[in-house]
Amino acid sequence: MNQASLNAVYTRRSIRRRYEVWFVRFHLADGSGAWWFRYLLMNPGRGPDTHRRGKLRRSAGEPQGEPVQVWATWFPRDGRPQSLIQGFRLGALALSERGASPFFFRVGENWIDENGCAGRLDLQGAKVSWELRWRSSFGSTVTDWGWIGFSRTPHLDAIVSGTVNFNGRSFVSDPLGFGLQGHNCGFRHRHLWNWTHCTLDNPAGGVSTFEALEYEIPMNLRVRRALLWHGGQLYRFEEFEELSRDRERLIWVFKCRSAERGAPEASGLVFVDGRGASLHRLAYVKTDCSGTFEVANNSLARATLYFARPGQRLEVLSTDAGAVLEMVG
Repeated sequence: MNQASLNAVYTRRSIRRRYEVWFVRFHLADGSGAWWFRYLLMNPGRGPDTHRRGKLRRSAGEPQGEPVQVWATWFPRDGRPQSLIQGFRLGALALSERGASPFFFRVGENWIDENGCAGRLDLQGAKVSWELRWRSSFGSTVTDWGWIGFSRTPHLDAIVSGTVNFNGRSFVSDPLGFGLQGHNCGFRHRHLWNWTHCTLDNPAGGVSTFEALEYEIPMNLRVRRALLWHGGQLYRFEEFEELSRDRERLIWVFKCRSAERGAPEASGLVFVDGRGASLHRLAYVKTDCSGTFEVANNSLARATLYFARPGQRLEVLSTDAGAVLEMVG
């Protein structure tokens, strides 16, 4: 699958249980914080008024019960994160055809496409508007298990430019920040989920990008994948050894090794630390509408990768606040 098609819509409008989300996350170049913008389609075939089980009504007062949602989350460097979520009815959504490229998602003043996004939310006394573009050198499917779900990263090493206005404060620059644009989908959210994306500084010069994902699937199986874009070369890691996982403090430590035949041989020891004031806990709605579950996220996490290749010196790649770490379960 080429980079341009990694955002292609999977969900049919008639489906009663499924989520699909397109998002951009980036930390600001000036180090003052990070932004996360999220465009969500969930359970579009359930009907306009209520979820089947009736526990989560679709109404303006409960935006996460709506089939179309737009999220904006601000992670200040030294303060508490703040999320704004607005829900929309399905009839307000303009969406590209299933499997079509180029991709687009538009609802009200909010939109995302292959190379940019924009929006405006005015909720709970907070106002945010944004207009962003990005460019990158690489994108990939991280995991794909068909109807069970997938995780794709159309822009793995995104350089973001544009403007964000938040409660009278403006963030304007080119580049504005660095991160990724992602696309995830599934018939349900995972009971266990560990995910990180890191923009890492190389002491020898340049920037590298690392993404790792672990989650459970049926039959007591776990999916583990990682990608490293380093020096113009892609390294894929499929063998993992978890050394530490602390969901309360948000810490993940693991070893990974390439196992794909014919791929460059490499291994990594990874430390990701999501402790601090920017650790954010937010309730997500389950796709069966039976309730909610908690997602822990820090989009200003610290990370260090010890990267080893046969016959070459050990490289230490790190970031003080350029990583995101997310956990469930």
